[in-house]
Amino acid sequence: MTAVNLSIRWVVCLTLLLALAGCHRPPRNPPTVFLVGDSTMGPKEADRRPETGWGEMLGDFLPGIPVENHARNGRSTRSFRAEGRWRSVLEKVQAGDYVFIQFGHNDSKTESDRYASPETFEGNLRQFVAEVRERGGRPVLLTPVIRRKFDAVGQLVRTHGGYPAATRRAAAATGTPLIDMTEKSRMLVAGYGDPASRSLYLWSRPGEHDNYPRGVEDDTHFSPVGAREMARLVAGGIRQARLPLRRFVVLPATE
Repeated sequence: MTAVNLSIRWVVCLTLLLALAGCHRPPRNPPTVFLVGDSTMGPKEADRRPETGWGEMLGDFLPGIPVENHARNGRSTRSFRAEGRWRSVLEKVQAGDYVFIQFGHNDSKTESDRYASPETFEGNLRQFVAEVRERGGRPVLLTPVIRRKFDAVGQLVRTHGGYPAATRRAAAATGTPLIDMTEKSRMLVAGYGDPASRSLYLWSRPGEHDNYPRGVEDDTHFSPVGAREMARLVAGGIRQARLPLRRFVVLPATE
């Protein structure tokens, strides 16, 4: 083999090695994913554990992508803005960043300052979308995750009224990607059935956890297992919605 041929082979091998290395290199400037929502998404204090928001688990499916979880317990589209939380998120959003928005659990509480009718709720979501886009960000709307409420014949009861439909209308009217977590989570929980689906939610027996010495039966908030499964659904929804972010999604087999 001549020296020229050897040189060519070395060049080819080196090019292939560099190409392979580039395939596994993390993005130089990855977008940030901002999460905006309520307690089903938000981070928890130590005195609430093992309660876990699904947003705390989303980073497991987006390795190398910064995820900022700004969701908070008890917030609605109305109160999140009124408290200045929305503005603090917007000030951080840069071009290409994602803002995932999921409300609906608290907007229906008519006895509080969190209340927003489905019509007002839809308008609030549209305004959120417009403001994210003004910053060059990419809004994504999510319908609320389902509560675990089975009827006498073992069927899941829909408890969110007109809010999932309002979210879908806001997404359609504004051309915003939608992850329909109401339906995705309904199928997941229904597949577990009652009582097996308790493992997804904050259920424990008396004495099982120091934070809940009398036990707890919470059909709204998630256990670590449930939060991870909800985050998995969101990650799958990113792919299904064909967001550019989907190339960073990693979906390991179900544990």
